[in-house]
Amino acid sequence: MTAPHSPADPAWNALFLAWLLASAATLAALFLGEVLGHTPCVLCWYQRICMFPLVLVLGAGLLPSLDARVVRYALPLTVAGLLLALYHWALASGWLPENAAPCQKGVPCSQNTVVWFGFVTLPLLSVLAFSGIMACLLYIRHKVRP
Repeated sequence: MTAPHSPADPAWNALFLAWLLASAATLAALFLGEVLGHTPCVLCWYQRICMFPLVLVLGAGLLPSLDARVVRYALPLTVAGLLLALYHWALASGWLPENAAPCQKGVPCSQNTVVWFGFVTLPLLSVLAFSGIMACLLYIRHKVRP
């Protein structure tokens, strides 16, 4: 697979956008947890496990001297994170029963600790971040042929 090596390449721009989304999501999660003191639930931790490495993997893909198969490495983390985020969003929105939550101790997964504009919750933001990253990665996969 040829690498998107320059900012003039649309695939490089999509990779950069995916990296920006992963970086913003990572910084927001760290800010909420470390600065504002919001304790993450179990599902939030699992989503962080998928999101945090994406900053490094996607960032490495932006460099011309490293492996061009960044999509191959980033896509499994993105799919796993998106599935976890969708499950968490459904649970927090009340679409799934509360007994389906893996959170037995500590912060409940079904509780929305942060709500902006009456409907924007942290699980929804996670779904949007992983969806945006996945859209960028699928665009790159479609544009950059082996």
